Amino acid sequence: MQINSNIGLVLEGGGMRGVFTSGVLDAFMKHDVFFRYIVGVSAGACNGLSYMSRQPRRAKISNIDMLAKYDYIGLRHLVTQGCILDPELLYNKFPYEIVPFDYDTYFANIRRGDVFEIVTTNCLTGRSEYLQERDGNSHRLNELARATSSLPYVCKIVDIDGQPMLDGGIADSIPIERAIATGHSKNVVICTRNKGWRDKGKDHKQPRFVYRNYPRLRVLLSRRLKFYNEQLDMVDRLEAENSILVIRPEKEIVVGRMEKDIRKLENLYEEGVALGNRFIKEHLSKLTAPY
Repeated sequence: MQINSNIGLVLEGGGMRGVFTSGVLDAFMKHDVFFRYIVGVSAGACNGLSYMSRQPRRAKISNIDMLAKYDYIGLRHLVTQGCILDPELLYNKFPYEIVPFDYDTYFANIRRGDVFEIVTTNCLTGRSEYLQERDGNSHRLNELARATSSLPYVCKIVDIDGQPMLDGGIADSIPIERAIATGHSKNVVICTRNKGWRDKGKDHKQPRFVYRNYPRLRVLLSRRLKFYNEQLDMVDRLEAENSILVIRPEKEIVVGRMEKDIRKLENLYEEGVALGNRFIKEHLSKLTAPY
């Protein structure tokens, strides 16, 4: 079932909290509900890829079942591969061998007009970029997924089309404004924090030796928490104005960005499934009606 093409789907990141998003998207697929425009950042983009390839539970298997088996988060990967997440496993062995990604279906949906944008942060400009792979290049698509998930400080910078890229959440954690700018006046937003949550930490000016070749990235990192909290304010404001529909966890979040507790992850995934099912029941008519 196709959603009104004027309605976009926005997927926040959040590391392992993204299992909530994978649960919601699995519920969407169960009900055969698909958006024509999707913009995702970091974990949101990675989970969204399996939604675009029409592979229910693939993201759940990758994020939870395979974590238990392969333990792909840890400092040893930072030492051996320059990233706290095992990039060789996640962006090479997973999609091609262990949890095969359906590239044929993904690119077939792209060719028929669906749009999937992946948010990255350009380290030179300090700006967000909204990238697509429309030409069937599976390697480049995997590299886009790696770039949007490459956390600052603990992951290597990723070269995309000759440009140095990091985690899209640095510059645009919840890309609602991008969805609106592309002509989607109404949007469904999947967030990975409880309503009302704000980051209580303090921003700090980055020392010159941190990313010394990327001064604009340093400035961006120095303002990261402030900008994220402003985006959360925007989500609440647009929701109150009925410009967006938001799906977010209702139970208190106990899952950290680099969470490895399988029970916690499974509980958050199941909450995502339940809230996704409820959302479809309550809002499907709004999403398919012309306006």
